[in-house]
Amino acid sequence: MKKIIQFSKFFPVAVVLSAVIIIAGIASVVTRGINFGLDFKPGMIEEIKIANTVLEVTYNGTATVSLEANDDGIQMVVSGIGEENRTVSIPYAEVKTVSDLAAKINDVNGVSAHIKKEMELPKDGLFVNSGSSKNLGEKPLSLFVADVSTGISADDVRAALKTFDNVDVKEVGDGTSRAFQVRMGVTGDEGKTLQADANKALSDAFGADKVAFVKSDFIGAQFSQSLIRDSIILVLATLVLIFIYSAIRFHWDFALAAVIAIVHDALIMVSFISFIQMEFSTTTLAAILTIIGYSINATVVILDRVRSDIKVVEAKTFKEVLDSALSSTLSRSIITTLTTLFAVLALFFFTTGTIHDFSLALTVGLISGCYSSIFIAGAFILAVRKNQKFQTIAANPNVSQFKAVEEEADDVE
Repeated sequence: MKKIIQFSKFFPVAVVLSAVIIIAGIASVVTRGINFGLDFKPGMIEEIKIANTVLEVTYNGTATVSLEANDDGIQMVVSGIGEENRTVSIPYAEVKTVSDLAAKINDVNGVSAHIKKEMELPKDGLFVNSGSSKNLGEKPLSLFVADVSTGISADDVRAALKTFDNVDVKEVGDGTSRAFQVRMGVTGDEGKTLQADANKALSDAFGADKVAFVKSDFIGAQFSQSLIRDSIILVLATLVLIFIYSAIRFHWDFALAAVIAIVHDALIMVSFISFIQMEFSTTTLAAILTIIGYSINATVVILDRVRSDIKVVEAKTFKEVLDSALSSTLSRSIITTLTTLFAVLALFFFTTGTIHDFSLALTVGLISGCYSSIFIAGAFILAVRKNQKFQTIAANPNVSQFKAVEEEADDVE
């Protein structure tokens, strides 16, 4: 005979615990807010590196010459009047030092490379300022190498931008990949001049030849507002469809229990995101929607077992049936959660950036989903059906030990 765990005894404690966490989360959202990413608010995001200029490249001629620097080497595209259209590739594997690279660049007619700092080329190569035109001309195009010896911190970058409002700076990467991510919120038409003003402030603070802008993005207010609205509609539509599906397959109270468990998981995740001020981006929203799908799957399995046990388990009260169903599905719930959690934890420990945040949000959601399917959904169903009674109506207890359950369920309504 299987061991029946009295889960129902822990329902009051579980409900109070969840209520405390969610209320604290709501308070955190009200007082500290949510750290919305660029996807959800108008503003600019830039990634900068404190770097050294090692080469300055110019061009004097009638053709058009553009220069690109990537992880493998330097590429120059020559086109237009006075030159044969061609692409000149200089792999880093063929050059060892800055002077070797300069000599290769100087082989292109009209192009001049001026060495600013002689050194061996790093393994990850050189990079150019994303804000500069890639077309060569009389104005020098700088090629940078990351400066790993600088003592500049995120606080120093933040201090350089102290005259701007809604500035957030964080350090990403390490070694030669070390960079600073600068996010700045805007209002109205401020975004038209924000980037230029911020870049000038950084150049004034650290030197124009020491600041390299790796990448930059900008999003307008109208797009961010529509994305927030569409995200809310998406989540609400998902909940409505889940309720309709569960009501058709089970019963209204089962369906509402499933939705309450899902809302619980979403609120727990939002509370956690607000507590640690994790950036809320479209990736984080994807994590919440993933957990909604995972949670309803786990809850439906339990609800299906409850419906099945109503017909075959010997019991006098609905509480006994519910405890029996939860005990039967416990191992399945734990094993499913753990196997999924192993994959998510691998992402958490071996990735960075948005995927790292995605996996962290999923970890919290997986634990919450397993917990809510048992304790939150179970507590609600028991509260609705606590007065439902069962009695023997047949000699064979394995055939029909109870009254017509569907009729009694209707009475509960």
